[in-house]
Amino acid sequence: MKQQPGPIVVAAILLSLLGSSAPASAQEKYEKPPQAVLDVLNAPLPPAIYLSPHRDLLLLAQTVRYPAIADLAEPMLALAGIRVNPRTNAERSYISYSTALTLKKIPGGAESPIVLPESVRRIGRPLWNSSGVLFAFTNEAADGIELWVCDARTLAARVIAGVHVNPLLGDAVQWLPDQKTLLVKMVPPGRGAAPEPPPVPPGPKVQDSAGVAVASSTYEVRDVLKTPHDADLFEHYATSQLALVDAATARVTPIGPPAVYYGVSPAPGGRYLLVERILRPYSYLRAFYRFPKDIEVWTTAGQPVETLARLPLAEAVPNYGVPTGPRDHSWCPTEPATLLWIEALDNGDPKVKAAFRDRVMRRPLPGRAAEFCKTIARFNNMDWVEDGRLALVSDYDPDRNWTRTSIHDARRPTATPRLLWDMSTDEKYRHPGYPIYRMLANGAVAIQKQGDWIYLNGLGASPDGDRPFLDRLNLSTLKSERLFRSDRSSFEVFGALVDAASGTFITRRESPLDPPNYYLRTLAGKAVAGLAPGESAWNSTAAAITSFPDPAPQLRGIKRQLVSFKREDGVPLSFMLCLPPGYQPGTRLPTVLWAYPIEYTEKGVAGQVEGSSQRFTLPTGSSQLFFLLQGYAVLDAAAMPVIGPRETFYDTFPEQIVANARAAIAKAVEMGVTDPERVGVGGHSHGALMTANLLVYSDLFRAGIARSGAFNHTLRPFGFQNEKRTLWQARDTYIKLSPVLQADKVNEPLLLIHGAVDQNPGTVTMQSEKLYDALRGIGATVRLCLLPYESHGYIARESIEHVLYEMLSWFDRHVKNAPPRPSN
Repeated sequence: MKQQPGPIVVAAILLSLLGSSAPASAQEKYEKPPQAVLDVLNAPLPPAIYLSPHRDLLLLAQTVRYPAIADLAEPMLALAGIRVNPRTNAERSYISYSTALTLKKIPGGAESPIVLPESVRRIGRPLWNSSGVLFAFTNEAADGIELWVCDARTLAARVIAGVHVNPLLGDAVQWLPDQKTLLVKMVPPGRGAAPEPPPVPPGPKVQDSAGVAVASSTYEVRDVLKTPHDADLFEHYATSQLALVDAATARVTPIGPPAVYYGVSPAPGGRYLLVERILRPYSYLRAFYRFPKDIEVWTTAGQPVETLARLPLAEAVPNYGVPTGPRDHSWCPTEPATLLWIEALDNGDPKVKAAFRDRVMRRPLPGRAAEFCKTIARFNNMDWVEDGRLALVSDYDPDRNWTRTSIHDARRPTATPRLLWDMSTDEKYRHPGYPIYRMLANGAVAIQKQGDWIYLNGLGASPDGDRPFLDRLNLSTLKSERLFRSDRSSFEVFGALVDAASGTFITRRESPLDPPNYYLRTLAGKAVAGLAPGESAWNSTAAAITSFPDPAPQLRGIKRQLVSFKREDGVPLSFMLCLPPGYQPGTRLPTVLWAYPIEYTEKGVAGQVEGSSQRFTLPTGSSQLFFLLQGYAVLDAAAMPVIGPRETFYDTFPEQIVANARAAIAKAVEMGVTDPERVGVGGHSHGALMTANLLVYSDLFRAGIARSGAFNHTLRPFGFQNEKRTLWQARDTYIKLSPVLQADKVNEPLLLIHGAVDQNPGTVTMQSEKLYDALRGIGATVRLCLLPYESHGYIARESIEHVLYEMLSWFDRHVKNAPPRPSN
């Protein structure tokens, strides 16, 4: 164990934190990683797939993998939790678009390109109507976001004149139940210029708590509203005009007045709209979803019917709690006009003891509201079976990481629900899978049903790795039957049901040598008896739908092996051992351990294995797997469990992550692949905190890479990650887990990388700046790289290339070519 800091060192740390956060070097130019890495980064990826509702067409979208830094450098306003490009009104928290669209018939049909003008090269996510005849998409043009509609029969696409879509605050484009009309949130025509800031501040900014406790997760200061002018800008850019667009004639009919619409959704019967309008006064502490709002019902023509609720500003919601009053209004997807919403029975406070946390309310229009059911823990989800008779209702207990799912009969709301699943949310081996949905004729989505059966799909985790499956569950007997399971030589995951009656479904299959491609499978009768547990009781045949080529054949020499072992206290652990092309057995390599710590309340599930050695290897972005191209072994997704009661598992966080890392390194050394004197550690976000603490509390590693992490928990004193206690309730733990306050114990080189405009509330950019200041102040070897315009994850091509350059250079210098450790 490393020694505790002395008073002189503590003073040095504190003095360094009072100084400037500016790095020692000036602005640098973007660098590029080695050519072998660039070749993989530049390899063409297959298109994104959008399957039609009838499963007879694939819409292929050629996506831009890495936007240019110029895209991110566009003007951006951070307003109440949204980030907007003022030129186009586009949301700028993340940039993703496609440049071309192609239609392909299933199975094995010819591909037909959608002919679009050269100006249409920033295409948004396509949206099919339920008949699979039409799809809508957006295009970000120079002056706004256009709306386009394409006929899949004729391949003809046209722009809707006079419409600029406003994508802020929820769904901006939806099909009405007639599936011929689009409900669109538009930028109000003739909106005018944005409000100008006042030439002189009207006065000081004052906040007064008036003795009311308001302790909940805080947003980065740049993303909440800070001034009345910010509030005016939020209202300007978030205000929409609702409109109905006839897809056949392109006629645009405005409905209702312009307003800040949070959510708008059509009733399945087509007569009504559920409308949420955000109102003033806005909060200067919280994001837009805590602002006051009116919940209303309109006719589809835009005439008000009634106000369902007027919800006040919700600034004082308890940590891990919910607002009081009705919340989460929605339509029942299987009825023409039945409203559903949730109400807290514990004042929204998890600290209040209550027999039931929430209740679900149900109200047909016209009609009166009635209680549909109650949940013992906090309501989590409700799914309706497509015939409208049954609903699956789930709750979640965060103290236990536990969930229950019950079946409720809509015809007998007073009947005792049947318990379907009762398990840890961390359970992998016995996870039953997730229900499969289908789009109804009115565009609503519900759980697909065939006779008494519904269908479930999951990853199929096992001690040997993931083997995805398709099951069917009998709603009468609650017994399931396995229809399909990926074989042991591939990773084949369920995609969509085509025809449940005939047993046809779509999968995506890949293997270490075969790139991911799509297949049409058909069940072909029961398999022989005597199957091992978990195997499919059915045979099936497969016909190829796509034949995407291998974009990077030079990677096929990479070897992947799922390795299991145990921690000193007997907790099972695992990692995916990845070895570089041309590896010779018995050669000890410099090694990268990359991990993300996960907290568990149940010891029995903490060691369950995730991942598959049968995946196709194609690293993208700033992946740690690029180290393989430079001769490193990578212990990828190394299990990093932290186990204990929810209230106290962070008390032993350092000890447990050190034990995990020690066991992983020992296993890799035992296998003959790792040089124990040349091991580096890295992680992103919570994994960055892990990395810094491993350097604080151990000498297992020669160097570390910590990306977009949080390193001083006293800056978020009302809880971090899954820590529910406040700083004043767990002072020692907050300080123990804050590398900024333990900086003098770090005697290994540390590379810090952070987006300059990190939007994640817990990992503001200052966190890395202050750890850099602390380490620099005591003379440690540390480097800080701040990426212009990047948020929590990095997306620009120039950023990705530079991050890989930094990572590879850092470990080449401090791990691969590290000098011998000094003798004590």
